[in-house]
Amino acid sequence: MALNREILRIALPSIVSNITVPLLGLVDVAITGHLGAKVYLGAIAVGGMLFNVIYWMFSFLRMGTSGLTAQAYGRQSPHDIMDQLARGTVVALALSLLLVLLQTPVSQLALHLIDPSEEVRRLAALYFRICIWGAPAALLLFVFSGWYVGMQNSRLPMWVAVVQNVSNILLSLVFVFGCDMGLRGVALGTVAAQYAGLLTAAVLWWWHYRRFLPVLSWHTALDVGAMLSFFNLNKDLFLRTLCLIAIHFYFIAAGASLGDTALAVNTMLMQLFTLYSYIMDGFACAGEAIVGRAVGAGNTRLHRMTVGRLFLWGGLMVVLFTAAYGLGGKPFLSLLSNNADVVQAAQVYQPWTLLIPLCSVATFIWDGIFIGETDTRGMLLATAVGMTTFFVLYWWWGPLYGNHGLWAAFLSYLFVRGLTQTLYKRPWITQGKKG
Repeated sequence: MALNREILRIALPSIVSNITVPLLGLVDVAITGHLGAKVYLGAIAVGGMLFNVIYWMFSFLRMGTSGLTAQAYGRQSPHDIMDQLARGTVVALALSLLLVLLQTPVSQLALHLIDPSEEVRRLAALYFRICIWGAPAALLLFVFSGWYVGMQNSRLPMWVAVVQNVSNILLSLVFVFGCDMGLRGVALGTVAAQYAGLLTAAVLWWWHYRRFLPVLSWHTALDVGAMLSFFNLNKDLFLRTLCLIAIHFYFIAAGASLGDTALAVNTMLMQLFTLYSYIMDGFACAGEAIVGRAVGAGNTRLHRMTVGRLFLWGGLMVVLFTAAYGLGGKPFLSLLSNNADVVQAAQVYQPWTLLIPLCSVATFIWDGIFIGETDTRGMLLATAVGMTTFFVLYWWWGPLYGNHGLWAAFLSYLFVRGLTQTLYKRPWITQGKKG
């Protein structure tokens, strides 16, 4: 029971933090929707997508910092704990500086690939030029969030997310309607909210963890060998993220190629996958923290018990979400759209959503465990195998079954990814059973 409580203590605040993530984009869209012209919404959609991709690419800063910090926590090594924070901070600042310096070619290339209308392109470029200055805050928040989770504390990232979202709402409203700044106000509100979140993270660190400051050694934190090891770990996570981005955008593109109705249907149904992922990411976060701590402490019993309990919680989530999607799928779709034709078309594909929890539960749980073990090579391998499965099956099934073939390929990718991780860990599992 104590371990279950510990899992929930870390998972529940992480789930709250995850659920607040879409609010930043939702607030921008809601405010922009009241500016009068639809080109503003188009600019926010394009600009928001660009930053989603950029920040998704650098999310390895959170995952890498989380696993390494949790292991240092398990070893009860204050020096290593501070090294991880310092190392992640330096890398985040370097990458954000690179993004700011390369903002013009990055935005031009992205807008060329998306190819929106001339007016949307102009406004999206304006939005990008303002929001890019929030990159240092966004990347540093990844590091702080990962470090806090590694320290077995997911409540602090939750409060940071709450402050950031409330600030975004208030500041965007003031800038847009109070100062009549239009789209600039939306962008400035987003950037200001990111720095409000960073300031909150720093203040909370000072309040809770300033006792670690005397052990900080920049010499050891920036040791060449340690930095190379850090980059090698995060290289695998970065490549894994590129695989995920490829799958995500090809899924959207494939749906769009099947017509506007298929694109609308897939957008709605993917919200069910996103909702489930927010919940399961919370349990993965608990896996990162507790498994990492167990690895650092050399506590194989805690390690093994945590893996077992996480899969029990995962099984419970499968039952609950499958039942919820089966019973409440149609009302949920009606909430997302008042277009009767789209809702009716979505119901044809809704049975696929019943398989989402079962097909993806293993990969979500294993991801947290792998991060806690800092076994990033295994994560990359499983994602690459899953990605290959997705593309091969869609190229085979797509021409025959259309959107059904796309969903079958996507769910197969999730299942194969989890299966690959399970087989990758099979010697460890078998050894544990014999022991």
